[in-house]
Amino acid sequence: MTRKLFGTDGVRGRANTHPMTAEMALRLGAAAGRYFRRDGRNRHRVVIGKDTRLSGYMLENALTAGLTSTGMNVLLLGPVPTPAVGFLTRSMRADLGIMISASHNPAEDNGIKFFGPDGFKLSDTAEAEIEALLATEIQPAQPANIGRAKRIEDGRGRYMEYAKTTFPAGLRLDGLRVVLDCAHGAAYRAAPDVLWELGADVIPLGVKPDGFNINDGVGSTHPEACAAAVREHGADLGISLDGDADRVVIVDQTGRVADGDQIMALLAGRWADQGRLSGGALVATVMSNLGLEHFLDARGVRLERTQVGDRYVVERMREGGFNLGGEQSGHIVMTDYATTGDGLVAAMQVLAAMAESGRPASELVSQFDPVPQMLKNVRYAAGSDPLGADGVRRVIADAEARLAGHGRVLIRKSGTEPLIRVMAEAEDETVLREVVDGIVAAVEQAA
Repeated sequence: MTRKLFGTDGVRGRANTHPMTAEMALRLGAAAGRYFRRDGRNRHRVVIGKDTRLSGYMLENALTAGLTSTGMNVLLLGPVPTPAVGFLTRSMRADLGIMISASHNPAEDNGIKFFGPDGFKLSDTAEAEIEALLATEIQPAQPANIGRAKRIEDGRGRYMEYAKTTFPAGLRLDGLRVVLDCAHGAAYRAAPDVLWELGADVIPLGVKPDGFNINDGVGSTHPEACAAAVREHGADLGISLDGDADRVVIVDQTGRVADGDQIMALLAGRWADQGRLSGGALVATVMSNLGLEHFLDARGVRLERTQVGDRYVVERMREGGFNLGGEQSGHIVMTDYATTGDGLVAAMQVLAAMAESGRPASELVSQFDPVPQMLKNVRYAAGSDPLGADGVRRVIADAEARLAGHGRVLIRKSGTEPLIRVMAEAEDETVLREVVDGIVAAVEQAA
């Protein structure tokens, strides 16, 4: 069974345009409700969280209507991080969790992510079955069995208290000055409060959402804002989250940015030394830098690679019994603590390393020298297949032959946008630029 509506991270699109319309959200809610009511039980519940996009109100109401029409009881959390939805789905014994967010995308976009009763994102198979239900006449509940909906006021507080339990007992952040960029997104209240309660001197950034400014010049896709604030305030560390706070990048005290690969290198090394790294491996995607792989090899730690998407990282972690994984983009998954990427909790592990070691961030988040890497995106028209063009295939084959033994090429379609992502790594930066530019030119011509 194939999926057409669902991408690598739920359903996404431009708000008020298919598939991100109120009508589709209503039908998705009804299909998901029917899927999770197949066991015939009377009491079913779903928790719904969202980020700060204006369109979240529209989608939240439509999903609620669809879900209650099939007999699901809906608990509305309001703005909370994506990992909070995963946590609360399991904690509150819900059958289903839903996060309304387009993550790091601009405010004009939105998305719908589903979590199963175990708090993990739904499998491809489950999403395909829900999608198949959309093509059917979804049976509504009898009038007496229509679901109820209510707002839950303490959802954010429950997540905050849990997040603090992931920080080492007895350790404090007193004396550490931290710039915290919340991207005007879902963590704008939770994250600053957690770090302040742990003792940090918090300098908040991106904490004034207006429905339109999420990820706009701030957050993990624009770490230069956090870096400037770190330098301005003489901070010890900068933390830059994305709009739904499931990813993070770190800025050291000099203003230098460290991506997810550097964060994973730090945690993998520490956990290996502490005997905490399950299976002796880190799980990352094909996008992670070769430098990370070389660093891990030297430490006797395996790198298990997956296709792009944090859901695939988590699937491999669960299959192999691994407890640490993530993406270069900043999704850091620690299944000892969370069911999905958690930017705040990952940042707290970096802060714990600083507090325990007394070493500055510049030493801790510069674990390896990355192999030069270049990534360019090429937008293509819906329905076209530029990667299938003979000319594009020839250029890619030539590039792979040229980099054999000295680098690699990775070409893929984005799972969330109509983009071809062209990535390459090579020890020679001149060759790297020539290879990437050549592929990009060929894709643009075919697109």
